Amino acid sequence: IQVQISAKNKLISLKNGDELVFSDLSIKSMKCKNSEFDDNPEVTAYIQVRDLTNKDNNEVFVFNGWMFSSSPSINPFDHPVYDIWLVKCY
Repeated sequence: IQVQISAKNKLISLKNGDELVFSDLSIKSMKCKNSEFDDNPEVTAYIQVRDLTNKDNNEVFVFNGWMFSSSPSINPFDHPVYDIWLVKCY
């Protein structure tokens, strides 16, 4: 997963079930898999992201869904400060 803040990119690695706190975000990888097709490789991941600055309701996800490496616009992560992209599965 690649996270961008203030035009700086940071590559973070999460295994399935791992959760990481990055600045004001809690990022959890529920499932990540590489496609089995060599002719059109695809990486998909089910990601949950919480904004930790929201102290009133910390169980609400700012993102809860599948990400696709080849088509990030299908289900984009929409946040005013951060961008998150799926790069590959580990």
